Amino acid sequence: MIFSILEHILTHISFSTVSVVITLHLITLLVNEIVGLYNSFEKGMIVTFSCITGLLVTRWIYWKHLPLSNLYESLIFLSWSFYIIHMILYLKKKKQNLSAITAPSAIFTQGFVTSGLLTEMHQSAILVPALQSQWLMMHVSMMVLGYAALLCGSLLSVALLIITFQKGIIKIFDKSKQLLTESFFFGEIQYINEKRNILQSASPLYVRNYYRSQLIEQLDHWSYRVISLGFLFLTIGILSGAVWANEAWGSYWNWDPKETWAFITWTVFAIYLHIRTNNNLQGANSAIVAFIGFLIIWICYFGVNLLGIGLHSYGSFT
Repeated sequence: MIFSILEHILTHISFSTVSVVITLHLITLLVNEIVGLYNSFEKGMIVTFSCITGLLVTRWIYWKHLPLSNLYESLIFLSWSFYIIHMILYLKKKKQNLSAITAPSAIFTQGFVTSGLLTEMHQSAILVPALQSQWLMMHVSMMVLGYAALLCGSLLSVALLIITFQKGIIKIFDKSKQLLTESFFFGEIQYINEKRNILQSASPLYVRNYYRSQLIEQLDHWSYRVISLGFLFLTIGILSGAVWANEAWGSYWNWDPKETWAFITWTVFAIYLHIRTNNNLQGANSAIVAFIGFLIIWICYFGVNLLGIGLHSYGSFT
């Protein structure tokens, strides 16, 4: 009874804090000058992270197993993993640009979990015989941590694509202006170019382009590092799951829908890492592959659960 009440309190506190944090996050996106408001936003993230940690520990103590037996618990753990990645990026030299991308993942996942839409799945139950194994902690935790890291890294790649696309539009606009100036006489063009070079040397547009290129490099660097970490977690999760499957069902691989999509996810991000070895294909090219992987992860995580079939049906919505 005490654990149930504590879980109920932590759930409501985390949802209330997330509601405030979402508001602060939207305000900080619109008004960048308010430093104190951004600090309040980060404090709210820490409070929410503490509540989620307490919620996971409470369910772990009460049910005597790691809370990863259904979709509701795995979503809580996914949100907790998002917060971990967000904190690492924020504390790593105060990278606010990167944490501004990862924060919404943690906020909205936790908001969805604690909103009451999954009320029927809040109550945990006795594990089915197949899940009553020490491999539960190893396999499922590695898979969810892998999903979280791959999703965050893919989001950084998506941000890189958006910024690169905007930069491409600006370049096209500049080229169109150059074509228009070709209709003038050569002397007029030379005079205008000299005058424009003097003005552009002190123009804030060049400063903005410099910071944009720096941000693109930062996004590319950190998306690669986070995706590499997620790929490692995913590999460990798949291998441990294969060993567990052999113990539980007598076969290492059964081409279950979840297993198949996990293998597809692994293949896509293996292609991403392979592309990264070629310097000419880094940046936007590898980011496109990461974006495809982002979509496939959600199919693997949510789409298969919507079907409710296969050996992993205990993680479905029903």
